[in-house]
Amino acid sequence: MKSQSKFLFTSESVGEGHPDKICDQVADAILDECLKQNPLSKVAIEVAVRPGLVIVFGVVHFIPQLDIDAIVRFVLKDIGYTSPDQELDYQTCQVMDCVELHPSLFNGISSGLEAPDDEPAGDQGMAFGYATDETPQLLPLTLNLAHSISRDLKAALTNRILPWLRPDTKAQVTVEYVEDEGRMAPTRVHNVVITAQHTPGVPLEKLRQGILDKVVRKSIPAKYLDDRTAYHIQPTGDVGVSPSGKFAGVTGRKIVVDTYGGWGAHGGGAFSGKDFRQVGPLPSFEL
Repeated sequence: MKSQSKFLFTSESVGEGHPDKICDQVADAILDECLKQNPLSKVAIEVAVRPGLVIVFGVVHFIPQLDIDAIVRFVLKDIGYTSPDQELDYQTCQVMDCVELHPSLFNGISSGLEAPDDEPAGDQGMAFGYATDETPQLLPLTLNLAHSISRDLKAALTNRILPWLRPDTKAQVTVEYVEDEGRMAPTRVHNVVITAQHTPGVPLEKLRQGILDKVVRKSIPAKYLDDRTAYHIQPTGDVGVSPSGKFAGVTGRKIVVDTYGGWGAHGGGAFSGKDFRQVGPLPSFEL
């Protein structure tokens, strides 16, 4: 009897408070404000963060003024960085606005205020699409489950189910695939890894059991869990306020999380902070 082929595949998701995702959200909020003021504005924004500091740089065309400081603080408050003992506090952190504003037209590919139907891309690049019937969302199961955990961690914080949680979280899910009539089908969750920012003084076992009971078992359908599934929650012990052991982020460093979790291909370009003329984020504008 021929043995079935098997393999494991892992995808990761991160919470809104992850330093890289802070940067993405700030860049997108600035882009939204630019498009609100002028739908044809040309935007290329990058963001970097470290403890107590947010740096915003890039170029914006066709916009007379932007209150970068207010946008950054609004995003940080919305994410949940509202306490002086966190790496960033929306009220006290320093914001460096290094964005170049060019209110008038510039000598680019298109200089008209009316976008022609055949306006070319403003840069070269590659974009890939991928879909699977593993989930109703047409996303790979590994990524879908990791995102589900991230969403439920956020809900547990927002709804005070686990009031000691903070917004910087990471979730990783590994799924076992088995050959089934010529296709590789997901059969079970092999392991789950979660690290989470939290308020100081939370007992480690309380944190682990709380996340397992209130998040993991809600996020992952029971049919994928068995007595062999391994749970690594806060696997390195009490990580305190920073799951990664550091706090530094830049725009565009979570592009695999933003797409297909490692499945398919990726052109390498980031989505956040770019107008529709950039090839990388074009699929998100199309959607």
